[in-house]
Amino acid sequence: MARNFRSSDRVRVLVNGIHAKSGGGVTYLRNILPLLAEEEDFEIHLFIHKDQFKLYGILDERVHTHVLEYPNGFFSNLLWEQLALPILAKVMSVDVTLSPANYGPLLAPRQIIVLRNSLAVVGRETRLLKRLYWIGLALMTTMSLMFCRRAVAVSGYAKKALTFGMPRQIRNKVTVIHHGITNAFVPGHSTQRRDFLLAVSDIYIQKNLHNLIHALAIVREKFPQIRLKIAGRAVDAGYLTEIESLVEKLELEEAVEFLGHKTTDELIDLYQTCRLFVFPSTVETFGNPLVEAMACGAPIACSGVAAMPEIVGDAALLFSPLDPSDIAAKIIRALEDEECRSRLSELSIQRAKAFSWRSTAHKLAIVIREIAPPLERKFHSAQARVTS
Repeated sequence: MARNFRSSDRVRVLVNGIHAKSGGGVTYLRNILPLLAEEEDFEIHLFIHKDQFKLYGILDERVHTHVLEYPNGFFSNLLWEQLALPILAKVMSVDVTLSPANYGPLLAPRQIIVLRNSLAVVGRETRLLKRLYWIGLALMTTMSLMFCRRAVAVSGYAKKALTFGMPRQIRNKVTVIHHGITNAFVPGHSTQRRDFLLAVSDIYIQKNLHNLIHALAIVREKFPQIRLKIAGRAVDAGYLTEIESLVEKLELEEAVEFLGHKTTDELIDLYQTCRLFVFPSTVETFGNPLVEAMACGAPIACSGVAAMPEIVGDAALLFSPLDPSDIAAKIIRALEDEECRSRLSELSIQRAKAFSWRSTAHKLAIVIREIAPPLERKFHSAQARVTS
């Protein structure tokens, strides 16, 4: 009772982190939560499964981390989220629920969802179980948009793609807030750059690595010394097997290196020393590696679809991601022209200045306050509970 009274002048935010298990979701929470915790009128509670704890650890002493134990799987997560989480939120007197995924608990108090996973991949996926997963995600996204108080889209593309055809009332719930970048990502020395292309992404089908590998075979006809390094977790083991088979078929075993997961320091070194950063994704609502590479001054060639043009502006050579010959042509153009690479590097550094996690947190805090209950009402409600 006393704790509720003392915190009645703060907005209690429950962060539903159970879907943030890799890639952009983890990056988002690890950077945004300590900054939200700096807000004196916020009390932040993070919910994660015990299997996720190694990804987060203790983010900040002001972030209350709740480690959950229940059978970890798609359906068990869904049931726990939709049934148990709203009850816990009510018991905790939560004011706002933040679900940094396309969907969250439909009955949670004053929910904000974060539209960060594109659904267009369902059109490219041929495996039945994977298609069913993406269809389910589309359904839950639609329902969450209907039930939530507000939604945050990580790009203008994400807002347009994920609210297409919906009533204006739904679209008006959505605020565009770009992801940010940490100060750790800084430019290196241009003399450090070596003869390798770099791709950074967790490995699954929409990252389009197979077309990049086809393009590499073309590039090596002119630049036989060039290699490709791929950094990222094998989220989709089946897709990794496919691209490994493709590498073998094209006789590129000596030219392609799968690096697996890399630490921030290791990624910075790769961004600073690659000859060219290549981002071939076909479906992306933001693309954190793009901003990281820009902040490190890497020359960039990237896909010209989805959110990529919005994020890179004029700081990259754009290609058609489904056309290996066009990917190869843009890579060859950059490799042939040192002046072009130098110009792209300078443009990257300037463009990266538009992205900041502190700015992201500030804008998200505004959205949270807009839907939170008035603090005066919270105070009187808490006082009434104590006196009774």
